[in-house]
Amino acid sequence: MKIQIEEKILSENDKLALENRKLLAQHKVYSFNIISSPGSGKTSILETFLTELPKHHRVFVLIGDVQTENDAMRIIKAGYKARQIITGGACHLTAKVIGRHLNELDLHELDMLVIENVGNLVCPAAYDLGEDDKVVVLSVTEGEDKPLKYPSIFSKASLMLLHKIDLLPYLKFDKQKAIECAKALNPHLHIIETSCFSGQGFKEFIAWISSRLQEKRARVKNKGD
Repeated sequence: MKIQIEEKILSENDKLALENRKLLAQHKVYSFNIISSPGSGKTSILETFLTELPKHHRVFVLIGDVQTENDAMRIIKAGYKARQIITGGACHLTAKVIGRHLNELDLHELDMLVIENVGNLVCPAAYDLGEDDKVVVLSVTEGEDKPLKYPSIFSKASLMLLHKIDLLPYLKFDKQKAIECAKALNPHLHIIETSCFSGQGFKEFIAWISSRLQEKRARVKNKGD
């Protein structure tokens, strides 16, 4: 019974995710869903990313957390549009919740929707939100075998940010092993080494996101022709 209930919930979520995806495509809005364990640096990554992103990009950020509006306030204080989604205990965002917020946004005025999921590597991997790409963060303060412990998200992600790379000289983290573990699960996974402290990797990160945005616009245009 538990399996049947879970399958029904995920099936309904997938239907709503498809609606979200169609809506975003209709407005040519590119979206990525950034996922990690708690404390890996997702919000700091977004602060740096948005600061470095060319200003002509029109971006809105939806941020999921169990409690508090702290992370959304950080993004807003940095000068960007954001909204906090407080889950009240749920360890992930759902397509239904994202869809409700999409219907409240003026998508004609956006180029990009960024979703910062609740800090968790398990549940968010199971819930499609209608995003174009999943971006997973692995910080060097975690174990290098984490991809093997949480294979679902690393298998589904398009991009992995190997974060806090500036701390490597002070840790016993095996960078090459972490990359090998991730690639063993997902040979097509793109990996970028990043640091908010030094700024390393953010030009490459922005270039990757920008290329995905352009690819989506080209696909949507070709379908419309």
